[in-house]
Amino acid sequence: MDSTKTYWLDQLRANRKNMANVTVTENGESGQNESLGPIIEGTQLSYLEHSATRIPDELGQWYGKQVTRLDLSFNHIRSLEGLERFIKLEELVLDQNELNDSINIPPIPTLQTLVLNKNRIKDLERLTDQLKQQCPNLTYLSLLGNEACPNELSSTDKDEDDYQRYRYYVVHKLPGLRFLDSRQVTQKERKEADRVGSYMRVVRVNSDQDLNKSPDSPDSSHHSYGPLPDTIRPSDNHQGTFGKCRYVYYGRHSEGNRFIRNNDL
Repeated sequence: MDSTKTYWLDQLRANRKNMANVTVTENGESGQNESLGPIIEGTQLSYLEHSATRIPDELGQWYGKQVTRLDLSFNHIRSLEGLERFIKLEELVLDQNELNDSINIPPIPTLQTLVLNKNRIKDLERLTDQLKQQCPNLTYLSLLGNEACPNELSSTDKDEDDYQRYRYYVVHKLPGLRFLDSRQVTQKERKEADRVGSYMRVVRVNSDQDLNKSPDSPDSSHHSYGPLPDTIRPSDNHQGTFGKCRYVYYGRHSEGNRFIRNNDL
């Protein structure tokens, strides 16, 4: 084994030992953790169950230029800051974290696989817009367990039709996908997505904002509906007429049949 390779392996062992008890908390400070440090196998890096709220800077500094597969599952990650250090990244796994609609995805032109199962993503349109721009070579995407993915894992009131509409929309927005969630994108599905995918967009109401508004508030655009007008018209201001109608209805499918006279039958 040459000296360069020996030095590199020694560096990996030292880095793993140094990171073994380091956890990045929400305020950016380091704490102690009994979990195993980063596990590096060839070009694959795993950093699991460390309660990290963001990607540790050390991971990018030490492994960013070599890693092609990064697994950060089972943490509390809420931001993808620092991901831009992984310049050769092809596969990113972020299962069971706390990513939501506020995430900003950095440009990752080499990324082909993105797994975001069981996070807190609701806005599918914003996510797909970012992926289309920042990850143009993405071929595999999984969003199971997010509210943006309407199936029984995220909501018991969703069914297969809801899930299929979601697939049409995502494939329409990201035509380069070959796999979505646990299923391959078929040619039939792709053709249907081209035809109806743009109509599958889901518009979400900001329920928190609506709940904070009182129905009697002057700024509220919502009011209870009633069949009567909001104001009373003066008795001398009317547009109705009263008279005798000479029209006789001869149809079959209307309440007008009640007024047909016997001599008209």
